[in-house]
This record gives sequence, structure tokens and C-alpha cells, in this order.
Amino acid sequence: MGGSQDAEFKRLMAEHGAMLVRFAASFERNRHARDDLVQDIMLAVWQALPAFRGDSSIKTYVVGVAHRRCASHVMRAVAQPQHEELDEEWEDQQPGPEALAGLNQQQQRLLGALRQLPVGQRQLVLLALEGMCYEEIAQLLGISVNNVGVRLNRAKAALKERLEER
Repeated sequence: MGGSQDAEFKRLMAEHGAMLVRFAASFERNRHARDDLVQDIMLAVWQALPAFRGDSSIKTYVVGVAHRRCASHVMRAVAQPQHEELDEEWEDQQPGPEALAGLNQQQQRLLGALRQLPVGQRQLVLLALEGMCYEEIAQLLGISVNNVGVRLNRAKAALKERLEER
């Protein structure tokens, strides 16, 4: 892998690295597992770069890689035997990737509510929050643009409900 890929990867991480951290944070609460997921996503982006043909924007391509990696992460977590969870007071309070992505208190509230949504709704809201248009979301998820609108409206209503509970 050549220097041009190194330069392109560094540029992509400078431009979209915080977005990748936010993706990982929406799928993983545990700081150490989240750090691993961020690294896994970044490695997947690095490996996928040579295959980018320009059929979409580079942001859409990177989001697609992150989306697939997060989905794989969720599937692995579901397949693993569940361990007894620690009480809330034991939750890791050290700054994690969210702090690096510059999340403020209101964004932390949104992230907590977002994590409570089912994975399908979480993906839609996250993609919309990252500025992707309905067409890009439809292409990424393999659904119609109208379906994106309907599902996103449902997801927003569910998110609003969870935010009002907090």
C-alpha cells in the first residue's frame, strides 16, 4: 500500500474521524469495546480504500464501511454469551471517544437516547444526523427513498419519546 493511500487515509480520518467515533459510540457503551470498534472501523476503511470507484461520495463510502462494521459488531455481540452486567455505578466514567469527538452534554443526552432505539431506527437517525440525504441513506440501506422517509419519521418519534423520558 503506497504513500498516496496513506495521505488519503489521513485526510479521510481528519475529515470524518469524529463521525466514525460517533458511529461507534452509538453502538457500544463500554469504552474499551468502543475503542476497539473505532479501530476496527478505521482498519476496514483503510482496507476498503483501494476498492473505492467513485460511484458515490467518499463520505457515503466511508459511512457504508462504518455501517457494515457496526452491524457486524452488533451481530457478534448478540451471538456471544451474555455476562452479568455491572450496576450503573460501575459504568466507566472516564472520557472516551465521545469526548474526542467533541460531544457536549446535550449531545450526550441524544446519544443515550439513540442507544435505546432498535438498531434499524438507530442507523437511520445516525445517518440523517451525519447529514446524509434520503437518497444516500436509501442507497446505503438498500431501501426506497419513500421507505427512508417513513422509517425515519417513526425513528424520530421514538427518539423524541425517549428524550422526553430523560
